[in-house]
Amino acid sequence: MSPAKKNNESGAKTLRVRQIRSGIGCPVAMRETLKALGLGKMNRVAERADTKEVRGMIAKIPHLVEVVE
Repeated sequence: MSPAKKNNESGAKTLRVRQIRSGIGCPVAMRETLKALGLGKMNRVAERADTKEVRGMIAKIPHLVEVVE
């Protein structure tokens, strides 16, 4: 099983993040944030633990990603 599934079974909350826009033309820091979230291609979905660090990364690039429920 993936680590996200294990976290979910143990009761920890997770966020599903989808990339909705390309990182082309964005500053390097924003593209690196996409990579850190496990994204990089359009409509790719990554499941991450709901931590303040992940929420900060999402807040840094809100025009490129959306949180999917």
